Amino acid sequence: MSALGKGIRRWATRLLVLVLLAGAGFGVYRLRGVHASVTLPNTAVRKGEFLVLVRCRGALRARKSIGIYAPMVPGLRISWLAPVGENVNAADVIVRFDSSSAQQQLAQKDAQLRQAQATLDQAIAQSKITAQQDATDLADAKFTVERARLQASQSEIVSRIQGEESRIDLGVAEQKLKVEEATVALHQAADRSKIASLTRQRDQAKFDVDITRERISQMELKAPSSGVLNLNTNCSGAFTSADCKPYKVGDNAFAGMSLGQIPDLNTLEMDAKLEEADRGKVALHQDVIVRVDALPELNIPAKVSEVSSLAEMRMEYPYTRSFRAYAAILQPDKRLRPEMNGGMDIIVKRIPNAISIPSRALFTRAGKPIVYLSDAGQYRAAEVEVLARNPDEVAISGIPASSTVALVDVSKLEQKK
Repeated sequence: MSALGKGIRRWATRLLVLVLLAGAGFGVYRLRGVHASVTLPNTAVRKGEFLVLVRCRGALRARKSIGIYAPMVPGLRISWLAPVGENVNAADVIVRFDSSSAQQQLAQKDAQLRQAQATLDQAIAQSKITAQQDATDLADAKFTVERARLQASQSEIVSRIQGEESRIDLGVAEQKLKVEEATVALHQAADRSKIASLTRQRDQAKFDVDITRERISQMELKAPSSGVLNLNTNCSGAFTSADCKPYKVGDNAFAGMSLGQIPDLNTLEMDAKLEEADRGKVALHQDVIVRVDALPELNIPAKVSEVSSLAEMRMEYPYTRSFRAYAAILQPDKRLRPEMNGGMDIIVKRIPNAISIPSRALFTRAGKPIVYLSDAGQYRAAEVEVLARNPDEVAISGIPASSTVALVDVSKLEQKK
């Protein structure tokens, strides 16, 4: 074979290799394009009313609640508790305290009352006997005086000696009468004093019996209204709040302490912490969507009922200041309970017929917001204008309402390829 033929064959071989490499590259390119169109996450834009939200978290509370307090009785010990979180009706027994020691005290005080009453009755009877005896002695003394006075009046018709004796007898009789009258007055004063003292002792014993019976009647706490029973935690002897435990049978309670409350579930509201940057956006009567962690399927309508005018210091490290916003729930669900954690979306503005995309579908190039529009597996960047932002959604303009956008940064993927 000539040198010319060999050269032609060599060039033909090289040309064939180049063609094969080009075909392989084009196939890989097409394969990558198809792969990208299949694997890149996309989403269709949404057109409709866009709600500009202020999102905050907090917990449910009842604006109206009736407290449950321990009776003013010393030495209380819980012997029975109604189930916490259950519905109770007004006048239902919710707490019983151990009344055994009070019953024992009542028996002792009742015996003391009976003894005091018997002693008083005996003193009254004795005073009557003494009064009757004194009345008899006083009558005898008066009779003696009258008889002596009669005899003394006959001194003109009897001898002088007999007349003097009669006058002397009259004087003696009068003195005895005075002594008897003084004795009667003394007996009466002594009897009145003794009866008064015994009456006070009887009344004190009766008061002790009555107050003990009243304490026993308070050993059963009844629900002041219908609602859900919510008891406080027992922090007696606890060093930190984490050591507080729910009340249980056998726990002691102090007189007058707060044991819990029965909240009015018709007055439930969300109590949330509002960041300082969002305070100026929130106003009374704005619409709110409340969500509760325990019931994620519920979107509960509410209204802003109150916003604190001053920021509050949080007693948690790191120390921060925040406002508080309260949203009254319009139609409380029966499953809602106070202290349930959740959040609320405060609707501060409504944009009609807005185009919205997820926040992760918006990117920045050269300092300008862009999205990647999907077109038959190919993507191109399109500049947009941001109208409003939410934590997970953005309202934009500048693309058609029928667009589909990528949820990843396509330019970075291309750089990796």
